[in-house]
Amino acid sequence: MRVLIVKTSSMGDIIHTLPALTDAAEAIPGIQFDWVVEEGFAEIPHWHSAVDNVIPVAIRRWRKQPLKTWRSGEWQTYKQALQARQYDYVIDAQGLIKSAFLVTRLANGVRCGYDKASVTESLACSCYQKTFTVARQQHAVERIRQLFAQSLGYALPQQKGNFAIRQHFVAAPDVPEYEKPYLVFLHSTTRADKHWPELYWQKLVRLAASENLRVKLPWVNDEELARAECLAQGNPFVDILPKLNLHDVSAVIAGATACVSVDTGLSHMAAALDRPNITLFGPTDPGLVGGYGDNQLSLEAKLQPAVSETVEPQVFAPLTAEIVWQHLQEKLSKISFDGGTE
Repeated sequence: MRVLIVKTSSMGDIIHTLPALTDAAEAIPGIQFDWVVEEGFAEIPHWHSAVDNVIPVAIRRWRKQPLKTWRSGEWQTYKQALQARQYDYVIDAQGLIKSAFLVTRLANGVRCGYDKASVTESLACSCYQKTFTVARQQHAVERIRQLFAQSLGYALPQQKGNFAIRQHFVAAPDVPEYEKPYLVFLHSTTRADKHWPELYWQKLVRLAASENLRVKLPWVNDEELARAECLAQGNPFVDILPKLNLHDVSAVIAGATACVSVDTGLSHMAAALDRPNITLFGPTDPGLVGGYGDNQLSLEAKLQPAVSETVEPQVFAPLTAEIVWQHLQEKLSKISFDGGTE
């Protein structure tokens, strides 16, 4: 059986889809998946052993320059790649109009998706040949697992979903090695108001250093590098990583003893790589998309006792470094420093 997955973005959404592949691969021996995904995340599906082919799509870029996309032949090349194979099923796990009309509708196979009561944008259902009811009030991982099970006709496993990508990094010969143990602080995100205050990060770094714990700080752009330099200033226990691609920063996360992260795609990567992780939420709510898996903890600023600290963004004031450190110590007390759990 060959199945096409439509789940184009974001990083967290793509990661949330992986356990459904694991379920299907265990239920249907020999099943193979192709996956349509935004070009910036195209390497993630390759890390799962059930994925055979990845078809990059650039919807975000194309809609900004539709005429250029058409004239360059990029759209035609993508369409040819999409229609090169006959699929048994095409599963649209995105549930959006753009994914349904620009991907799902064009693919060859029985098109499956959420029904109108379950989908994000109901017009997308017009592109599906089979629709399924999946309750909304549950974690995104469980919704996708249920959609796959109904679409492909197998019983949903009772156990928690397995992302099944950690072994890619544990076994790969090209994964860089770092002296252990170490923590990874994922300090960057796209929205300014989702950043945990630098003052609190600095305090947390000092608390970790007081226990002789090394801290690694990844970054992508100049702004993130400047923040990392601020957090690391004068602290010999902090390593600012070189600029890394997604694969290599994921490898660093895979080797970590534990992580602390803001609300960002890499927090979901930490969960998928089975790393104990504390995710810090201020203006956003973990709701049904928080960390999924073992040893995942969401801390919400709004649930902490009020304090008089003046920090930016102020929404995070109640979620102090001392509170985060206390929870991190609890996690570290249950972890053996070879990276496993007791």
